[in-house]
Amino acid sequence: MTGPMTGTQVASGSISSAEFFDRALRRLRFEVPAALTDAAVLPATGDAGNDQMLRTIAQERPIRPAAVLIPVVEHAEPTVLLTMRAAHLNDHAGQIAFPGGKIDATDNSPLDAALREAEEEIGLDRSFVEPIGYLDVYGTSFGFRILPTVARVRPGFELAINKSEVDDAFEVPLAFLMDPGNHQLHSKEFRGAQRSYYAMPFAERYIWGATAGILRTLYERICLP
Repeated sequence: MTGPMTGTQVASGSISSAEFFDRALRRLRFEVPAALTDAAVLPATGDAGNDQMLRTIAQERPIRPAAVLIPVVEHAEPTVLLTMRAAHLNDHAGQIAFPGGKIDATDNSPLDAALREAEEEIGLDRSFVEPIGYLDVYGTSFGFRILPTVARVRPGFELAINKSEVDDAFEVPLAFLMDPGNHQLHSKEFRGAQRSYYAMPFAERYIWGATAGILRTLYERICLP
């Protein structure tokens, strides 16, 4: 596995940081996919085991629409701002995540939900955030349908960590996360069938599951031609 990259290249031999933001602005929109709330429309995964898992979950559990923010901080060498969920939480305790959560009835849109959650969890002032567009819906085995918002974040913000939800917030180089050499593909069994998942270990941080899967989707949507 290769280590973190330096310079302005987002992925090895691939695109620059400026091209990353340019492609994101050209390729992403704020159209809400039907799969976010319609159980009959399954998020595309490209993996037969994951497709079967989502079909099963859709039949057994109510859809749980959620929104997350992918905050790409526009340093000279851009980073992605991630969180570590609080250790006392019932779900996904201690795991690496994006700022975000369930979409409330009072939220005007998934974008509004993502910005609200980022403010509540880590104190990220939305005046520093330039939303770019939505990625594809990401489905999980817990019934969540997650709609990620990609955003460019202006440096200079100060965070206020909400310890009831998050233990820490930290930044990982975008170049590392967008380098396919750092995308480890694993598999595990779900009711007799194998399903795949990604992991992207970075130093002492183990980025995996939905967070790594969404980052892989970001790579495929933006970094590939």
